[in-house]
Amino acid sequence: MLLSVTLTLLEGLAVTLELFGLTLLFALPLGLVISFGSMSRCAPLRWVVKTIVWVVRGTPLMLQIMVVFFGPGLLFGLPLPQRFTAAVVTFVINYSCYFSEIYRGGIQGVPVGQQEAGLVLGMTKSQVFFKVTLLQIIKRIVPPMGNEFITLVKDTALVRVISVYEITWMGETYIRKGMIWPLFYIAVFYLAVNGILTLLLGWLEKKMDYFK
Repeated sequence: MLLSVTLTLLEGLAVTLELFGLTLLFALPLGLVISFGSMSRCAPLRWVVKTIVWVVRGTPLMLQIMVVFFGPGLLFGLPLPQRFTAAVVTFVINYSCYFSEIYRGGIQGVPVGQQEAGLVLGMTKSQVFFKVTLLQIIKRIVPPMGNEFITLVKDTALVRVISVYEITWMGETYIRKGMIWPLFYIAVFYLAVNGILTLLLGWLEKKMDYFK
């Protein structure tokens, strides 16, 4: 029985990790683009981007999942998208908005004087960004990004609302069979994944200590 439960939960864990990885793959760069939009000198663009970020951050992720999955069919009569695809799209949109605010804080936290000094020394704006600003931004955003990564791992459980067979959904099937202990087993998997993330992020923070 233990082996059977383990294999079933590992199958669900694979879906959880796939959703986690794809979200980071697309949300990290998209968040940077959105942060530039929120800091744009073009007022209409800045207003639109900030409004979208406000709406996404101000509404529950579970609600957004249902809107992305059921919305096209109910509003436009389109066929339902694939469940996992809908989950990925929702998570990318949601987390890119959160990441954008972290990026924005990191970029605006770097003293302007350092950028001006780089320009005075003959560096181009792109050279100043990549050689002066970027690494300092990374140093500033690692802790808040780490918190979002850990939250993302746990938020993947929400996709069960549209029947994506992630690890929590797999564990829930055993409740119907009268077993509760697989749920504690699931907690061990989550703790293991987040423990690994915590160690990696701690290592990265130490690597960035030379900016102190």
